[in-house]
Amino acid sequence: MKAYRGLAIIFGFYALGELATYILNLTVPGSVLGMLFLLGSLLTGLIKLEWVEGEAELLVRNMSVMFIPPGVGIVAYLGLIKSQAVPIFVALVLSFLVTLVVTAKTVEFLRRGVE
Repeated sequence: MKAYRGLAIIFGFYALGELATYILNLTVPGSVLGMLFLLGSLLTGLIKLEWVEGEAELLVRNMSVMFIPPGVGIVAYLGLIKSQAVPIFVALVLSFLVTLVVTAKTVEFLRRGVE
């Protein structure tokens, strides 16, 4: 029964996030909003970590299954991806560099406060 409770909590927050996104017409994906709601509930103590921990670990361990549909999509649209290879490559490299710099500056900023 514990597994059902954990899954019900996780999928309940997912549904709550989807509903909030739909009703409020937000651009944030409902799954992200639902996980933020779950995080808030965990931090405030409304939900106990033990209630969802096992099921969350199960989902993370089996996450590779979730990458099969995008992989099939890449194969299906390989011609389009090849024709747009340069813009895709430039976007990937630029986003990597921006992420790297922002992460480094954030760590630098946070470490200044510790010392």
